[in-house]
Amino acid sequence: MKKIFIVLAILILSNPMYAKSNTEKIGDILSVAIPVGAYGATLYLDDEEGQYQFYKSYGTTLAATYALKYTVREKRPDSDNTDSFPSGHTSSAFSGAAFIHKRYGFEYAILPYLGAIYTGYSRVHSNKHYTRDVIAGALIGTASSWFFTSPYKNLDITPEVGADYKGIQFNYKW
Repeated sequence: MKKIFIVLAILILSNPMYAKSNTEKIGDILSVAIPVGAYGATLYLDDEEGQYQFYKSYGTTLAATYALKYTVREKRPDSDNTDSFPSGHTSSAFSGAAFIHKRYGFEYAILPYLGAIYTGYSRVHSNKHYTRDVIAGALIGTASSWFFTSPYKNLDITPEVGADYKGIQFNYKW
């Protein structure tokens, strides 16, 4: 499955029709494709607990993002409207990538994270958001997924850092 994502990413990003002028379109696609892929993984694995966790994490991401958009009312760099802060595209993409990371492991989240980073880049590059909007969106999406998502099959691997130690903690619930 990882190979399919790599091949698709290479084909999409190397296709001449997705030249620099289409950066925004690629970001638009990734902002939807990453969370759809995350939810699709829960369906493929028949992971009902993961589906429920995805609903909570993604729903919270969208609710927080749009609550801020319509209360902060920051003007976009292109002066199109006043819902710049935070970036909805970026929060959506990072929510999906962080969900995959937390639920199924970092090795499956590398490409989604790269796609989410590209989505944030595309929003700044296309003059739709300031960098702070994108960073806020990434933080909202990531925090929501990390808060509501637990590891698949109850295995949790967490880095541990203290004043006098560094290591990895393994937790398994049965």
